Amino acid sequence: MYDLKLAETADVDEIAELLQANSAARGGALTGNFTREVVAGMSSNDMPVIVARRAGRIVGIVFSAARDSAAQPPPIKAMWRAWPGGPSAYAYGPVCIAESERGRGLLPQLYAALKQRLPRREAVLFIRRDNLGSIRAHQRLGMRETAQFILQGEHFAVYSDGTAVEAVGADETSRIDVLPDSRDRQ
Repeated sequence: MYDLKLAETADVDEIAELLQANSAARGGALTGNFTREVVAGMSSNDMPVIVARRAGRIVGIVFSAARDSAAQPPPIKAMWRAWPGGPSAYAYGPVCIAESERGRGLLPQLYAALKQRLPRREAVLFIRRDNLGSIRAHQRLGMRETAQFILQGEHFAVYSDGTAVEAVGADETSRIDVLPDSRDRQ
């Protein structure tokens, strides 16, 4: 049903369109500003970016980024401060699925394709607390909440699929309040 592959430079416009359609500015749940330029930068790192196509159109995407990526937006910096993960941890996301494809099993396929390319590495992500659909979907993938943070008044949960998570009980998540400062402005 879906054709999953690594994103290519020619996909940037279509990826940006999907992300923008699901951004908070348009009533969606994605955190961030996904201009063509931003998406091109996110797609050009050395980490896998997986796209899912159906009938020739991109209907899903998952990004990954190294912990030491140069250009990290404030929520990613806050996520790493709240939960540094294991030695080979990477930032998972954003992940976005077209509204028409939600509930059809695409997220597990995107996640599996990414994990195939990054075996035995811990995926760490943040989810806005009010994005219950994403929280439930990632819990179904086996991810567990490891920490939480507040950034510019927004509440976020940090999730991980790593073995280090087993050492943290469900009621023992760490919490930090991250106040915006000059180091987080880009």
